Amino acid sequence: MRTRLVTVLLAVIAALMVIPGTAAADAPGGENLNGQIRQPTTIEGLDITVYEGFDGDEVIGEATTDSEGKWEVGLPGPGDYRVVLDEDTVPDEYVVPEKPGSELEVSVRQDQQRTVVFRLVTPAEAAEESKEASQEATEGEDGGAGGGDAAGGEEDAAAPAAEPGASFGETFVQLTVAGLTFGLIIAVSSVGLSLIFGTTRMINFAHGDMVTFGAFMAMMFANMTLFSSLHEVFEGIPVLDFVFNPLVLGLLLAVVLGGALGAGLERFLWRPLRARNVALIQMFIVTIGFSLVLRHVLLVVFGARRDKYAQFRIQEPWELGPVSITPRDAAIMAVAVVVLVLVASMLQFTRMGKAMRAVADNRDLAESSGIDVNRVTLYVWGLGGALSALGGVLYGLNATVHWQMGFHLLLLMFAAVILGGLGTAYGAMAGGIVIGLVAMLSTLWFSPQLMNVWALGIMILVLLVRPQGILGRRERVG
Repeated sequence: MRTRLVTVLLAVIAALMVIPGTAAADAPGGENLNGQIRQPTTIEGLDITVYEGFDGDEVIGEATTDSEGKWEVGLPGPGDYRVVLDEDTVPDEYVVPEKPGSELEVSVRQDQQRTVVFRLVTPAEAAEESKEASQEATEGEDGGAGGGDAAGGEEDAAAPAAEPGASFGETFVQLTVAGLTFGLIIAVSSVGLSLIFGTTRMINFAHGDMVTFGAFMAMMFANMTLFSSLHEVFEGIPVLDFVFNPLVLGLLLAVVLGGALGAGLERFLWRPLRARNVALIQMFIVTIGFSLVLRHVLLVVFGARRDKYAQFRIQEPWELGPVSITPRDAAIMAVAVVVLVLVASMLQFTRMGKAMRAVADNRDLAESSGIDVNRVTLYVWGLGGALSALGGVLYGLNATVHWQMGFHLLLLMFAAVILGGLGTAYGAMAGGIVIGLVAMLSTLWFSPQLMNVWALGIMILVLLVRPQGILGRRERVG
């Protein structure tokens, strides 16, 4: 009965917190248009203008490509926009091909960061493309020209857009890969949440903002001049080149700081509260307050603007049969799988891992058996903080980094924990993967805006059949 009451309370409060927050998310300019002109090479000094509406003349913003060919224009809100590349600023050795051309029409959803792709080619390549197009027209190719979205390359947390002309099977495989990536991110982020609940029976609503904390710490360190200088020193040396990559160093430091944040909260906040016999419901309210404090401190320090890790703004995908995956997403999946395997091995085979499972099983019995419960709880909070920070870095690589990213992911993390079984780390892993797959695959038939709805719907259906969750243990209370 207690488990069911906790589940219902968790679901209701999570919905009340997340739904209003999502509607107001990123009010100060959540939408933007961005891109990187790098074909055949990165070109600096290209002027780009954004107009409101497909036929409008009102200028929304202007940008000039930097030394890496990147540009960005903030938008006043969702809607239709016309993006124009000034061909007079294109160097003489390049031209803009007829398709997609120098003028693109783009529709932007709420809170969307839309990547617009302009191509530059040599005059010889342009002539060859024009010749091929003429031959196709002569052969009677009914292309249904127009209506295609020339501004491809969108990078968002939503489901990836299907390639034009892709079959159902190809789209299914592509969405499965995207779902596995998203599910592994949720799994890494939610393991700590499940461990904390298992050992302390406390619901940590600040966990989502600890995810955001990790993402921002990694970005801050990755952008430091010191790390960039170190990378230049070891550039070209295979192993050292990777080790001293600014993002790798930033990720490692973010994980360390995330672990320190979790351990510090346990040592200086939750342990004193438990010593004073503060009720769980009161500590639960404290987690909500701390989440608000941490979230808005990050907002004040880093601002409301969305950003991406500099090394991973735009990448050429790898074509592996029917699967198209970027090196970034492949790295995310590899890191997540390795970390989950290491965490599972630690819980299963190490002395501390066995102690964590013992405390989660029965705290009083573990303490009477000689286990230092306070020490175990400190390690659990440290591990939970480190994993949440790592999940934030992976989520930032997959989508964008902004002050409410972890808050938006929090409901899905709770869903993964509840679906897998409250208090079990293995359940959080399994639940996260299921939630990610269902969310992405639902876009085959329904609007991407409803992807989280179907993920939560599957959670409800599974709990109706198996109330203890996928890997939870049936308990008799009373």
